[in-house]
Amino acid sequence: MNIFFVFNPKAGKGKIKFKLGDIIELFSMENNTITIAATRKRGDAARLVRDLEDGYDRVICAGGDGTLDEVVSGMSQREKDKRIPIGYIPGGSTNDFAFSAGIPSDIMKAAKTAMGERLMPCDVGVFNKKTFVYIAAFGAFTEVSYQTPQDLKNVFGHSAYILEAITRLGDIKPYHMHIETDDLTIDDDFLYGMITNSESAGGIKNITGKNVDLKDGLFEVTLVRKPANPLEINVVLAALVNRDITCKDLYCFKTSHITFTSEHKVPWTLDGEFGGNVKIAEIINMKHGMKLAVEKKSSK
Repeated sequence: MNIFFVFNPKAGKGKIKFKLGDIIELFSMENNTITIAATRKRGDAARLVRDLEDGYDRVICAGGDGTLDEVVSGMSQREKDKRIPIGYIPGGSTNDFAFSAGIPSDIMKAAKTAMGERLMPCDVGVFNKKTFVYIAAFGAFTEVSYQTPQDLKNVFGHSAYILEAITRLGDIKPYHMHIETDDLTIDDDFLYGMITNSESAGGIKNITGKNVDLKDGLFEVTLVRKPANPLEINVVLAALVNRDITCKDLYCFKTSHITFTSEHKVPWTLDGEFGGNVKIAEIINMKHGMKLAVEKKSSK
């Protein structure tokens, strides 16, 4: 194969850098050719993949979910007949999507998977024309993922998000939303909402629901209403973590197309990165929007 390998040297605790030589040696076997690029700033991976010359058989990226998000974004901007399979080596702090796709957490095992023959068609989200891989979210703590300093993430890993979230407890405020899908219309005040294609979010497994399928053309939607009084917040948060869909303050359903409308601009996060402040958010599931290299034993 002719491989284009792009990696984020700052992702996670910089652990990709320590395995770089081993990864390149693995990729170079069996007469493969490899071109290597390191990202320096946000947007680099998307630009590199978008402008990639013809002749490559696979793009392999190493980094966090944000790096994968950029690679998918860049690939989606290419003409359809020039889109090629993607391999992913997770090296971030949470790696929610890699867990869901069955990609190994071990770097060298993931590298071997990334250049393997098993390819899975995987859904991709579109948020007001921006692509995302596995989550679009608004409300409580969603800004934590993109406002937590990278150095703090590198030192404390997933705990860095928790530390940052604690500092923002006093900033929780509800958003009034008008929500429409093909089957539902909802008007309510919400503390939090997430539209996902993943078995975990924020490092919490199964919080998005059961029977999650990354290629069924449907999102899992979870919306948390503003409770009647502040004392109920802990009950609602516990119901969310335990996926107790009987809680009166939770909306949980699946859809391929959903639109959020609010009177004031609402900040959104896409795959842990800032997605913009918008009054209208239209989110569409692009079924089988990418081909992803996965382990042979994966059935997801």
